[in-house]
Amino acid sequence: MMILGLVKWMQPVHGYDVRRELLSWNADKWANVQPGSIYHALRKLTEEGLLRAVATEQVGGRPARTTYEITDKGQEEFESLLRGLWWQLHEPADPFAAAFSFLPALPRDEAAAALRNRANLLRAGTAWMRTSLDSGWMRDTKPVHVGWMFELWTARAEAEIAWCDRIAERIETGVSYLPGGVERAEGWSGWEERLPARPSDLE
Repeated sequence: MMILGLVKWMQPVHGYDVRRELLSWNADKWANVQPGSIYHALRKLTEEGLLRAVATEQVGGRPARTTYEITDKGQEEFESLLRGLWWQLHEPADPFAAAFSFLPALPRDEAAAALRNRANLLRAGTAWMRTSLDSGWMRDTKPVHVGWMFELWTARAEAEIAWCDRIAERIETGVSYLPGGVERAEGWSGWEERLPARPSDLE
């Protein structure tokens, strides 16, 4: 969707300029667009009839550059993908959620320290975003809605910072990871009591 949208916006446009624009947006960090795959994606979208190559030129010993435009089919696909992202809720994959699901595998002091470290990293990111929002770089060179996106990211980060600090404090106080009534609370042993009985245990 990002590549189709940029070609539509900038057309006719070289693949190099599409890549440069996506990197300037840091789209590899928040849109799952990998810089090394952009040229391949442009060729694939062209093969599928969503883009068309309108010219290929070579200057001196430089690699040939192909200029792209979006097709009517590509326009329809872009609008379908765009509205799907606007009107549906998509939960992004979060590697931290996978790590947190194994919370009992870490010593309590390390788990709490890791959460506080995560909060500090998020604080650094929000400080940068606030500085950017107040800068001439944002006011003079970026569309207004880019600032609104920074506000969203800042609000999300602030909520996670508060959560990290709150959970770290609970871990440090020794709150059990297990439901009430389960005696062993540390490490993996406590979870054994939650497992269904094996057939051999019932004999």
